[in-house]
Amino acid sequence: MSFDQRLAFVDIDASLAHARMLAAQRIISRKDLAAIERGLARIRREIAAGRFEWSIDAEDVHLNIVRRLTVLVGDPGKRLHTARSRNDQVATDLRLWLRAEIDAIQQRLAGLAHALIDQAERHAATVMPGFTHLQVAQPVTFGHHLLAYVEMLLRDRARLADCRARLNQLPLGAAALAGTTFPIDRMRVATALGFDTVCDNSLDAVSDRDFAIEFCACASIAMVHLSRLSEELVLWTNPRFGFVRLPDRFCTGSSIMPQKKNPDVPELVRGKTGRVFGDLIALLALMKGQPLAYNKDNQEDKEPVFDAVDTLRDALTVFAELIAGLEPDPAAMRAALREGYATATDLADYLVRKGVPFRDAHEAVAHAVRHAEAKHCDLVDLPLRTLQRFSKVIRADVGRVLTPEGSVGARRHRGGTAPAQVKAAVARARRRLRARP
Repeated sequence: MSFDQRLAFVDIDASLAHARMLAAQRIISRKDLAAIERGLARIRREIAAGRFEWSIDAEDVHLNIVRRLTVLVGDPGKRLHTARSRNDQVATDLRLWLRAEIDAIQQRLAGLAHALIDQAERHAATVMPGFTHLQVAQPVTFGHHLLAYVEMLLRDRARLADCRARLNQLPLGAAALAGTTFPIDRMRVATALGFDTVCDNSLDAVSDRDFAIEFCACASIAMVHLSRLSEELVLWTNPRFGFVRLPDRFCTGSSIMPQKKNPDVPELVRGKTGRVFGDLIALLALMKGQPLAYNKDNQEDKEPVFDAVDTLRDALTVFAELIAGLEPDPAAMRAALREGYATATDLADYLVRKGVPFRDAHEAVAHAVRHAEAKHCDLVDLPLRTLQRFSKVIRADVGRVLTPEGSVGARRHRGGTAPAQVKAAVARARRRLRARP
């Protein structure tokens, strides 16, 4: 009872749809239906006001509600359970609850994506190092970097939409495992509750929780993306990088070191990612040994789902606020570009365009980089005459390709780092967010 109270309102919704179908099929009387509707409305108000008395003796949310209903309306309350079992009832409730939570998470995914897109638009031309192996590789823009996470979130959004479509099938009518002898109308209930269709096999309807496993898998992937962003924020706020500043409310100090500003929220999200992985593994282990049909093991299915929902939803909510308040330091980013010879590939491409075979160009640039290292300067700081010692085809126009702006600006194709392409990607991302996932 400490955790499945969360299902109370969807349990009432499902019971109302079931009762109305029973009345329409003349399985219960209209008088009984009116009493059931009146009693469930009162129970809903009691729960919302915190006045409902939950009893451990009643085992679960379903029995608590039906016992209270019977106290309130008498025999009509006892007739509500006609043509259903707690097995198909709980399967229905969990699908209804998770469907609503997926919708709420989708909104929060969109909120974080919008925060990233807004920052990307503001910093479409702010140059920074791109990394491979955590080593400076080539110049990119801060906007381009943030849009990479937008792409991840859009895929998370699509995965959750697919998960929602698969779970949106009605188990009610499967009863305990074999269906019911009463002349029920399952599609009427499905339509009333917003399900696309009904589960076609009664054994499968009551026993499988693959929809919950799939959600936890989707949640785990989404948390991986948040954890990767968290790791970058932890690195970027380190004074050795100094690329960004986080709003104070997302950080804490040290109990003994007054100078510290620790990136607590990114660290917490990074840590909670493992918690969601655990929820997924718990459900996989729960289901792997169960024969058909329903088993009491499935009493353990709710806590991992509830925990995964809470963790992902809260992480997305706080990250949207964090990203909106993020303050990049363009000077620190530019300074880091000068430490890794980030435009070396651009120089090699320049030589290739002048007719030098790529392998020869690669070797010439390697020599130029070693010379710059010895002189403790960047490639762009080498005099033209010095660069020409490594390749005779180098001319005065080489300066354009050796700057960070020249490097990012030269990649003008879709998906490239040119500021105009970043802004075009921003516009596409906004359109994709407006469309249904």
